Amino acid sequence: MKTSFSIEQIDRIIEMAWEDRTPFDVITFQFGISEQEVIEIMRTEMKLSSFKMWRKRVSGRSTKHLKKRDFVKGSFKSTRQKNITHNKISKR
Repeated sequence: MKTSFSIEQIDRIIEMAWEDRTPFDVITFQFGISEQEVIEIMRTEMKLSSFKMWRKRVSGRSTKHLKKRDFVKGSFKSTRQKNITHNKISKR
């Protein structure tokens, strides 16, 4: 790893990597490290069993890679989310 991070930054990288919906591209944008460097951080900072569980879970997961996601880039609205009607109170 070429860059040294503070304890708080390492904790944030691990937290973001652990979250299923945070793509590696966001971690790269925020911290300037590659997916492989994230994996190295996870490997060195976590217990072996936790790392293996995480690695098994995220391998091939489409939500961890922006190019594999099935929604339009920049759109974070779920298809199941109801439309908001300009905050108007519905008639009763």
